Amino acid sequence: MLSYQHLYHAGNLADVQKHAVLAWVLDYLTRKDKPLTYIETHAGRGVYDLSADEAVKTGEAAAGIALAERLFPADHPYRQRLDEARAGYGSQAYPGSPLIAALGLRETDTIHLAELHPQEFAALKAAAKDWGAHVHQKDGFELVLALTPPTPRRGLMLIDPSWEVKADYEAIPRHMANIHRKWNVGILVLWYPLLKGGAHGPMLTALAAAFPEGLRHEVRFPPAREGHRMEGSGLFVVNPPYGLAEETARLTAMFKELR
Repeated sequence: MLSYQHLYHAGNLADVQKHAVLAWVLDYLTRKDKPLTYIETHAGRGVYDLSADEAVKTGEAAAGIALAERLFPADHPYRQRLDEARAGYGSQAYPGSPLIAALGLRETDTIHLAELHPQEFAALKAAAKDWGAHVHQKDGFELVLALTPPTPRRGLMLIDPSWEVKADYEAIPRHMANIHRKWNVGILVLWYPLLKGGAHGPMLTALAAAFPEGLRHEVRFPPAREGHRMEGSGLFVVNPPYGLAEETARLTAMFKELR
């Protein structure tokens, strides 16, 4: 559970899908002059150097954001967050979801980030010192249940585990149901990989039964390298905001251009 480090995978096509949707939803929410809460259960280090040996070794960024960025117009919130991250952290910087949130939110908004991995937490804490975020080295679901319903009640939670713990596939629908009972107005965004073997199937069946109005979006892409098991990326959104279905349809069309 504590072995996963996202630097090896930062900027891959799963990140592109996840972060494009996250940036769009946060941009949509901040159009209203009302404060909101952002919570992340598995934050990682927040910002990544794509020139690092770990990122170069896997080639996932080269097969991901390096190819996909051109498909986003300059005024898309995701493209704007990429430009801002590079301006602040260097030309090879890639923003993880905590930095996308920090760049897209306002001083009146509240950010809570959970990360258990000691090295990832240390890097996150150092990076987040100027973001005004609350950073917690603890289990993300324990944090969420302690915080919900948050103040402000309006807001979004990103659930983005490594999926190295196979029991997560069974446990996460229960976690999301418990969180929704406590925070029924919160937008809950779950990311999951599409792996050979379809481990996500029963989980999605449970989520669809619990949240029939939820939005499911999946994109497929070739493995980043020989032997890589991930062949796509998915999101399940509880309380999807107005316009997200149309935005994810545009994203699907973008991914088809990469094939």
